[in-house]
Amino acid sequence: MVKNIRKTRADKRDEEEKRGYFKVDIFGNREKNKQFYLNYAVFIINGMLALSIGSLLPFIRDANGLTYAFCGMIVSLHSVGNLFSSFAAGALPALIGKKKSILLFNSFFAIAYLMILFGKSPVMIALAFFMTGLARGATSNFCNASINSLAPGKAWIINGLHAMFSVGAFLFPILLTLLTMNDGGRWIYACYFMLAMGVLSFSLYALMPTEEKAEAKTDKKEKNFGFLKEPLFYMSIAVLFFYLCAEQGVIGWMITYFKDTGLLGPTLSQITASVLWVMILLGRLTAAWLSTKVKKEKILPVMGVGLLVFFFILIVSKSTGLILFGIMGFGYSMAGIYPTTVSFTGILIQRYKMAWSFILTSASLGSILMPTIIGKIAETAGIFYGMSSIAVVLVVDMIAILTLTRYASKYASDGKDEM
Repeated sequence: MVKNIRKTRADKRDEEEKRGYFKVDIFGNREKNKQFYLNYAVFIINGMLALSIGSLLPFIRDANGLTYAFCGMIVSLHSVGNLFSSFAAGALPALIGKKKSILLFNSFFAIAYLMILFGKSPVMIALAFFMTGLARGATSNFCNASINSLAPGKAWIINGLHAMFSVGAFLFPILLTLLTMNDGGRWIYACYFMLAMGVLSFSLYALMPTEEKAEAKTDKKEKNFGFLKEPLFYMSIAVLFFYLCAEQGVIGWMITYFKDTGLLGPTLSQITASVLWVMILLGRLTAAWLSTKVKKEKILPVMGVGLLVFFFILIVSKSTGLILFGIMGFGYSMAGIYPTTVSFTGILIQRYKMAWSFILTSASLGSILMPTIIGKIAETAGIFYGMSSIAVVLVVDMIAILTLTRYASKYASDGKDEM
């Protein structure tokens, strides 16, 4: 009879697995399932936080009388905070624990929006943007590490996490449009909404179970810097650096560009951000599928050409239809460039434990520098020329892509390790 009961339970479990009940319930206990769902929820909010910077920028600029140059600087400060906390949030848990570390960094989310709402000085606004970056970077670091530890080697679970980010990024411009109702003075309601999201995010982290583990000491042999002698290291950084210049330049300044040039109305300008992120989500799914069918040495140049062509359409078009077509093509083309380029560095990351930190830090400088450069150019020559400077970056990135893929093809044909 016991055997029959066990068999019945096993059959029931098999049926549930077939219906999909255990596609996410793969961790074996309730706490891990709870951690899974809470991480996904937090990452949706993190997507909203990332998009709120560019979407709210024109309203914050008008309300506080800020210059283009200053706006470029504070968008860069967001990227600085993002980069800083990505590393600090990885090291701080060794001192105070994972839970206290993420709660500390995530508290800056709500604090930042309080400062945007009630801090009228430029210094307060700048500090607030820096804090949004701190919260965003820490969340990204924590969620990626947490989800990966729940299901090591499960690609779908990481892809799902980043899809949640895209969902949040897609939703915020739509929510902003609904909250403002074509009245620019109502932008503060969007800030109150983000303040509530900051409190919600903090609360979700407070509820989240975490495993506090002592940090393992790294073997001295793993700390060598042999990757500094590898041409692949510098080629990959070049592609990622100029790509991130273009990405952050477009995401940070696109809405302001359309609004200030009058090419699109305020409402449609906000909707462009949602259109961009829908196409990024579709592009990521397509790139993931294509990577199983076509060599990455062939995929990457096609995406690079797509970036150039569609950005040209975006920047020279005057009609709404062509502008939206350019945005859609640009988002679709850019989606797979970062992960595909990173895949070329797999052999370096595998051999040298410090390689990824150096690649990430060096490449991320592009997302810090470019918004400021665009702001400086816009201040002196106009917003059109500020945005047009991205075209130069994309040309350089295309050259870097061709250099990388040619080297990778030769590397593989010489019979060396697969990248």
